[in-house]
Amino acid sequence: MSKTYKIAVIPGDGTGPEVVAEGRKVLNAASAKFGFKLEFTEFDFGAARYLKTGETLPDSAIDEFRKFDSMFLGAIGHPDVKPGILEAGILLKIRFALDQYINLRPVRLYPNVETPLKDKGPEHIDFIVIRENTGGIYTGHGGATRVGTTEEIATQIMVYDRRTVDRCLKYAFELKKKRNAQDPKYAAKPITLIHKRNVLTHCGDLWYRAFEEMGAKHYPELKRDYNHIDAANMWFVKNPEWFDVAVTENLFGDIITDLGAMIQGGLGVASGGNINPEGVSMFEPMGGSAPKYAGQKVINPMAAIGAAMMMLDTLGETKPAQAIDAAMIAVMKKMKSQAAGKMGYSTTEIGDMVAGLV
Repeated sequence: MSKTYKIAVIPGDGTGPEVVAEGRKVLNAASAKFGFKLEFTEFDFGAARYLKTGETLPDSAIDEFRKFDSMFLGAIGHPDVKPGILEAGILLKIRFALDQYINLRPVRLYPNVETPLKDKGPEHIDFIVIRENTGGIYTGHGGATRVGTTEEIATQIMVYDRRTVDRCLKYAFELKKKRNAQDPKYAAKPITLIHKRNVLTHCGDLWYRAFEEMGAKHYPELKRDYNHIDAANMWFVKNPEWFDVAVTENLFGDIITDLGAMIQGGLGVASGGNINPEGVSMFEPMGGSAPKYAGQKVINPMAAIGAAMMMLDTLGETKPAQAIDAAMIAVMKKMKSQAAGKMGYSTTEIGDMVAGLV
């Protein structure tokens, strides 16, 4: 009997529904070829619902999401909604409520995709950033007093406990171990902790000690390295080939993964996963809702298709995920560019081509 996966879909705003449609198209092609089933359930959370009802994400929705095997997100955001409302009310609420404590961001330069880095190719840019996804400054500890006066004070505190740090590091070490077994080129590189322990002496020291202790005790065969966050930003640009698995805390990870997206060719090809290894995970293209392109069928769906591929791989459907990856590479080689409106094909044509090659 074939396995059935229940997928919650939030198409979202702007071009989100367009790229989600192509991701679903490719997922359906993979399920038909490899003999598993997908049941999609759509939810209308996003700007349109908020502007109409004032509601972002009710608690009842979280209970609904727990019933699914995975989640597929398009994009959230609209110029008529104040920044932070949808992000905190939908995205952060889902991450925290479903304990999606790993943000998984592959940084991979595909063939025929341009990078702004001179003399760098796919052989140089192929690593993964693991961002701790539910702790740190984003937990909202802090506050503001005397707001609106010249004496206004605002605080936002980086908060971490050993359990939160350890479970993120364990995921990173296990992923590094898996990649080392896949290819000797990965085994030659270290797992890298990124922080700012020379200044953030408390949180940085906690992360560093936990990293060194876990590595020495449980993964002594794995090479380890440490970078300050500012140095890591420089090395991402100058020597991306030094990295394989990099792990960092929430705020630094948020920043450094956008840098990663640019060196792999832009947000049009960057995908990510919000992972709960023991629960429900959510996958998404890293680009925004791009409302100015909505309805024109010129947006690049590759990031959404890549997110769909990541979802299948996380669900244990490795061969279908590999087939999608190969199809993406074949289609990218035909595209003129990964930029919106310059691809040489429409959004739907790219989805059709990838689905046809799975």
